[in-house]
Formats: sequence, C-alpha cells, structure tokens
Amino acid sequence: MLNRNRLLLLLGALLLTFCIRGLTLQFMRAHLNDPGWFQVGSYAKFDRQARDILDGRQRLFWIDDPARTDLAQYPPAFPAAVALIYKLGGDRSAYAVQSVQWIADLCVLFVLVTGIAATAFGPRAGIAASYLFAFSALFAMYGAYPSADAPATWFVLGGAWVLLLAAKRNSVWLALAAGVLLGIACWFRVNPLYLCVGWAIALLLFTRGAWRRRLQMSAAALLGTVVVIAPIVVRNYLVFPDFTPTGGTIGANLWEGLGETELGRQHGFLYGDDKLIEHERVKMGLPPGAQIDAQWPDGIRRDRERTREALAFIKQHPIWYAGVMLGRMWGMLKVAGDPVPYTGISGINVTSQKCLPPERQGGVLAFAVNAFGSIQSVVRYLFLPLAAVGMLLALRRDWRISCILLVTILYYLIPGTAAHTEIRYVLPMHGLLTVFGGCVVKR
Repeated sequence: MLNRNRLLLLLGALLLTFCIRGLTLQFMRAHLNDPGWFQVGSYAKFDRQARDILDGRQRLFWIDDPARTDLAQYPPAFPAAVALIYKLGGDRSAYAVQSVQWIADLCVLFVLVTGIAATAFGPRAGIAASYLFAFSALFAMYGAYPSADAPATWFVLGGAWVLLLAAKRNSVWLALAAGVLLGIACWFRVNPLYLCVGWAIALLLFTRGAWRRRLQMSAAALLGTVVVIAPIVVRNYLVFPDFTPTGGTIGANLWEGLGETELGRQHGFLYGDDKLIEHERVKMGLPPGAQIDAQWPDGIRRDRERTREALAFIKQHPIWYAGVMLGRMWGMLKVAGDPVPYTGISGINVTSQKCLPPERQGGVLAFAVNAFGSIQSVVRYLFLPLAAVGMLLALRRDWRISCILLVTILYYLIPGTAAHTEIRYVLPMHGLLTVFGGCVVKR
C-alpha cells in the first residue's frame, strides 16, 4: 500500500528524474545534429517517410511499389508517429519529436520500472528501483533521443508488467494482453519479435496451477503477438511477395557485425552502412554515382545473400564467434567507464559545463547540477553489482517471478547479441536490471 511516506519518496524520485532528464535534454538539444551523439542518418529515413506520408507520396501503412523494399526496412509505427507529431505541432523537425518523446518517456518509464518492481518484489523494491532509474544516465540519454527505441521499450516493459500480473493471477486474458503489447512494440522495433516465444515458455514453466491452464496462458501470449504483427507480415508478402517478418535487416546486422572484428575485416566484412553499400555497388557492377542504399534496390534478396555469407563464415569459426558474442554481451551491460566499441553511448553524467548556459555555470545551481552528475557516476559503477546482488535476493524471495523477468533479460543478452547491436536496442533489459537492483532493499 502507498502510505504518505512512500508517496513522498516516490514524488522525490520523480522530481529527481525530471531534473536529471531535463539537464540531459539540454545537452542533447545542442547535439542533435552531431552524428557522434545522435543517429542522424537513421532519423533522416524516418523524417523522409513522415514527410512523404504528410505530402501524399507514401501511404501510412501500405506499400504501393514492390520495388520499394527500403520501405519495409523499419516497422511502420514510428514514421507514422513522427508524421502525427509534425502534423499536430506544425514543426517538421527532430526537435519537435524529441520534446514529445521526452515527456512521454519520462512519465511512462518511471511508472513502468517502479510498477514492475513493486508488483514483483514489494513497494520498497519499487521505490528503490525508482531512485536507480532517476539517476540512470542511460535512460536519461535515450529519453531525449528521438528514435523508435524508446516507444518500443515502453511496450516491451508494459507487456512484461502485464505478464507478471498474468502469472500471479493465472489469467489467460492478461497473458493475451501481454502478447498484444509485445506485438505493438514490434510495430516500432523488430528486435523483440521472438521474445513472444520466451514469454510463452516462461508462462508454461514458471507459473503455478494445472498444466492445462498454463498451456492456455502460454498459447494466449504467443497468439497475442502473432495476431498484432500479422498485418505487417501479410503486407510484405502481398507487396513483394516475400515472407519477411523482420523487414530484411537481419543480414545487414550480421554482415556488418562481422566487420566489427579483426578476423571479419580480414575476410572482407566491413562495419557501417556506407561501406556495405559501396561493397555491394562494386559487387553489382554499378558505376560510382548510381543511386543505391542498404535496402534498395532488391533489398530483401540482397539481405538474404548477406545472411548466407555471414552465417557461412560464422559456421567456420563457431568458437571464435561465441567469444565475439560474449564481448557484445559485456558491451550491452557496461554503463560505466569507456563504452565497448560499436555499442553506442551509455549516456552522460550531467555537469554545469555540459548542460547549463555559460552565464549559469557558477553558483548554487551549478553546484547542484555537478552534485547530480557525481551521484550519477557512482550509480553507474554500482549498477551491475546492485543488479547482480538484487537478482540473487529476488530468486530467494520468489524464484518463479524472478525467472519470468530473467527470460526478457536473457533474450536481449544472448540471441540479441548474435548480430551487431547497440545499447539503445536493449533498453528493456536495463529497465528490468533496474528492477532487480531495487531488490537489494528488504521488504
């Protein structure tokens, strides 16, 4: 129950979240055109699709031209959301999307992380998780990052929360709702697509009750996701025609992921869309000025060729590639110190110099901002030990619920690192690690 003291503690955590994220927002607004801090090229694709939707050159969902395989590269929800923000706000810029997403992400993720921890392990764990979340440089960074990663995270964590409730109440309908939420996440990012299988297995193995009930819940979670993503799969098949539930991006991630490694580069693999495109331009016998990108023309067939080439190389070096995946796993977990190469930025510690205008970089306000940044630095280094200890304590408290949460973490950590990945792709994992970090506080 929420008594007065707990409510005040939660309000304090929310205020801290607002302050730290507001400061990080100021930093990101100044760096939104800097490719070193923001995926300018990726956003340009969403921006172009959103403008085409508004100007009548592209449909909201359907693809009229079967040659436009590039339009299947990303799921349709985020370009549609960008178009809606452009339309309602009258400002066709990344800054408009950033402002809307920042507010939504702050509120939604604060509630989700706190709610999951409280539901799974009690209100004290929820409050502790809310403070870990408040000081998270990772979530503050990507809350101010206009991309599909944050909305996808909302629906994955929302589904994880409903999945917990389904397990606690043995509810088929809640299991179905969890699957539906996961399916909606796939309309923003394809990464969580196969997590529905993990959730179905978790409900089957880690819930109480008769096997028949557990089978019903497992099937419901799976069905919920399949029904929601079916329109995209059917559209792709009818338009191209081809069975492409992932939109034809797996091969590029596998191929470029090999380009992250020395051995891969020695065998002709390269990291970066620009290098991949140039490699394929030469391979296709096209002149240097010919228009081409990673997914057009004939993007689905080309991506399957990349997949075959990458998998053939991986099969020749399976032990080596297992080591590559372990390195990526560490990169996905590491939020303190220098980031592992190719994994992306894990956020900034706020400072007066980074986040305040020159005229305010002294005095009490600057001191407070620098103090927040110092605490963030400490939280970064303590985060993984706290999550590990909390995980052990959580398993002792309720191993069934803990295992249901761990399925999502392991999904992002193991199969999620089979190809090139970045830390922004695994934000749901970090949300649940934050939940386990809150478990260090006793009930």
